[in-house]
Amino acid sequence: MKRALITGITGQDGSYLADFLLQKGYKVYGMVRRASTEKYERIAHAKDKITLLQGDLLDQLSLVNAVKEADPDEVYNLAAMSFVPTSWTQPVLTGEFTGLGVTRMLEAIRLVNKNIRFYQASSSEMFGKVRQSPQNENTPFHPRSPYGVAKAYGHFITVNYRESYKLFATSGILFNHESPRRGMEFVTRKITHAAASIKLKLAKELRLGNTDARRDWGYAGDYVQAMWLMLQQDKPEDYVIGTGKMHSVKNVIDVAFKHLGLDPKRYVKVDKRLFRPAEVDMLCADYTKARDKLGWEPRVTFEELIRMMVDADMERLQ
Repeated sequence: MKRALITGITGQDGSYLADFLLQKGYKVYGMVRRASTEKYERIAHAKDKITLLQGDLLDQLSLVNAVKEADPDEVYNLAAMSFVPTSWTQPVLTGEFTGLGVTRMLEAIRLVNKNIRFYQASSSEMFGKVRQSPQNENTPFHPRSPYGVAKAYGHFITVNYRESYKLFATSGILFNHESPRRGMEFVTRKITHAAASIKLKLAKELRLGNTDARRDWGYAGDYVQAMWLMLQQDKPEDYVIGTGKMHSVKNVIDVAFKHLGLDPKRYVKVDKRLFRPAEVDMLCADYTKARDKLGWEPRVTFEELIRMMVDADMERLQ
């Protein structure tokens, strides 16, 4: 029975990855931080099948102990301070978790067992002010937020440990991926939840920042399969994961509101205070390498994804 340790298991990606690995017959360990409020709702349905270990990306010894205790074949590092707007208000903490936290986990693997296969969750936010479109594994990075900068550090330290210590360390450069398990602070979920709330007369309007920003949006449930596939290869490499299609925030609004028979013009207001200090205007993945080498393809379309999220929010609110 293969064993996997997932950091960030209580997050969107961690919960989908846990489901996926359990279906594959893995013994799944999840690393959680000791917090004053425990939030396990995303993994509540599978909690009796997962072994939770305490550990913190800010604390080296706790990572060494977690890796020793789980004794995993694979480590998936999904934990991070992952909400981009917060990275401007907490830039130092973002650097600690999202950047240096990766180094601490790689060090723990190097010290405990160099045969462990390591997956790092890199991000399309590293591309930032894009030099070419669509973006592939060779596109230069120009991050436009403390989050993007920290992710770029995490990405390159993973490459460095691969080349310096011959670890099987790989990064998935994942473009935006959403689901009904997405946090309420993220724009897609903010929109689907607001549409459901307005439909049920629980809210009157939705305020958003830049609705012209364009992203490559896919389904998180599809993307965790790509993470796993990267660790099943003969040699470690980095892969861009996305859909190759770009949609604006306005497109998300249109699909979500029209799915419920609502006219978005009546309810959606642009609020200049919600704009980012430096905007990433557009991101679009060229996932050719993942398709050719991993045999991976996204399955859920953009429209299906947004409608799935709206339906889940309607069900929750009802």
